Amino acid sequence: MRMKFLDLFSGIGGFRLGMEMAGHECVGYVEIDKFARKSYETMYDTRGEWTAYDITKVADDDIRHLRGHVDVICAGFPCQAFSIAGKRKGFEDTRGTLFFEIARFANIIRPRYLFLENVKGLLNHDNGNTFETILRILDELGYDAEWDLLNSKDFGVPQNRERVFIIGHLRGQRTRKVFPIIGESNEIDCNIIGKLALPGKDQWNRVYSTDGLSPTLTTMQGGRQEPKIIDEQGRRNKKLKPLDICPTLRRETHGNEPKVVQAVLTPDREEKRQNGRRMKEPGEPMFTLTAQDRHGVSDGYRIRKLTPKECWRLQGFPDELFEKAAKVNSDSQLYKQAGNSVTVNVIYEIAKKL
Repeated sequence: MRMKFLDLFSGIGGFRLGMEMAGHECVGYVEIDKFARKSYETMYDTRGEWTAYDITKVADDDIRHLRGHVDVICAGFPCQAFSIAGKRKGFEDTRGTLFFEIARFANIIRPRYLFLENVKGLLNHDNGNTFETILRILDELGYDAEWDLLNSKDFGVPQNRERVFIIGHLRGQRTRKVFPIIGESNEIDCNIIGKLALPGKDQWNRVYSTDGLSPTLTTMQGGRQEPKIIDEQGRRNKKLKPLDICPTLRRETHGNEPKVVQAVLTPDREEKRQNGRRMKEPGEPMFTLTAQDRHGVSDGYRIRKLTPKECWRLQGFPDELFEKAAKVNSDSQLYKQAGNSVTVNVIYEIAKKL
């Protein structure tokens, strides 16, 4: 069934793309970050759609105009602290948080479904009181909730990213149960093979093998914090393996971009091109890896960070949408936007069951 949805905290449209792939239609979006809006409005045809910048400043009367035109509210809401969660003050418990804004929209619009996403830690925040408050508020609004913890690595992308997804069903409406959703289980785990001797947090210096899962990618904005990936040391004429599992995108800034090994041509190929590629000199931008890339490597290896395009691929975005966003935003913003996004593949699998 084709449904119309509202995209709150839209970012670069991870919800939108997954929902549209499943045949649903976007009727509006809300995003306060000007750089994310630039990407979003370049990537998608938003002509004629309702939109707002600051969700906290949207008047109730403006929301009422959407009633009857929205079947699903989608929102990967920011994880603000619920300082008074668990005090059983009902709807008042969420005032001052951005979850309250979702509740306000739902209370006025009354969509058939609420489709929400947040970090895994939401389940045990404040000893579970925060999540209990969210479920209680949804109940008071007339929504029966189901939820599941899903990992992006089980849905066709090489990234270890666990997120909790909540589906609210409006009582009195004929809606379908969504969970559980079973992806392709991946038993591979993160494989730390070494650390760099750089100042900063321990996790910034970890180096991961492509034989295993890499940790979550963050909302990186340059520097040295990017996850680092390396292939096992190659021998002469040995081939590099294709890009494997990457770290999860995370929220910290300034250099969290993942790193992967930089292919080094063997001496007999240093002056030759292979599949249109050549040896990069120190300081030159590295080629973007694809699943088809193969290079002969020397006995040494080099580590590099993932490119913005690779980070977007890890979130399930096609290259053509990335190229549109790259024309209007810096690499720093593109890293951040990838880290803040939901994984498109997961959204699509859930959207198909709505």
